This record gives sequence, structure tokens and C-alpha cells, in this order.
Amino acid sequence: MLSTTDIDFFKKALEGRKSKIETNLNATSGEMNAMRHNELKDEGDHAAMSLETAVDNAILGQQSKELAEIELALDRIKDKSYGECDMCGDAINIERLKVKNFARYCITCREVVEKE
Repeated sequence: MLSTTDIDFFKKALEGRKSKIETNLNATSGEMNAMRHNELKDEGDHAAMSLETAVDNAILGQQSKELAEIELALDRIKDKSYGECDMCGDAINIERLKVKNFARYCITCREVVEKE
């Protein structure tokens, strides 16, 4: 069971990470919009833009997924279920939460989920 101090620590960490991701998402989206308006002169420009767009899209996708997990974790803090495994209901080890603040599963259940 997590203490109030632990919960406050994780809430601040999650909110800080959420803010950083939102800033990154806005900046990356702005850069992608700006690239669309660039005048491409040759095939090399097209190839470079395609590569940058693919990388940016991958980053946006990953960060959007992480943001959703963070928002879920913050909701779980509000409803007082943060730190409990979604699958078995046992407490998630605090060391695991320190590494992955938005962890939804204990180590045992995470392995089961990954195998599926």
C-alpha cells in the first residue's frame, strides 16, 4: 500500500511528464505543419521529408500512447486505485512504479499480458 507521500511523489512525476509530452506533441505537430509548406526541389528533398515525417509520426504515436497511460494513472490516483495491478489487484512494487510511473500491472501479470 502506498503512503500519501508516495502518492504525492508519483502524482507530481506524472504531471511533470504529462506537461513535457504535451509540449513535445505541440512542437512536433507545428514542425510537421511547417514542413508541409516547404518547397521541395528534388527527389532528395522528398526522400528527406518522407523520412523525417515517418520518424515524427512514430514519435507522435509513442508519446500519444504514453500520454494516455499517464492520464489513466492520474485518474487512478483520483479514484484511489493507483498502484494496484489491473489484472490481479495486488500492489505493484514501488520500485517498478519508480521506473514506470504509469505501470498498470505487477511484474507477474505484465509477463502474462506480454505473452498474449
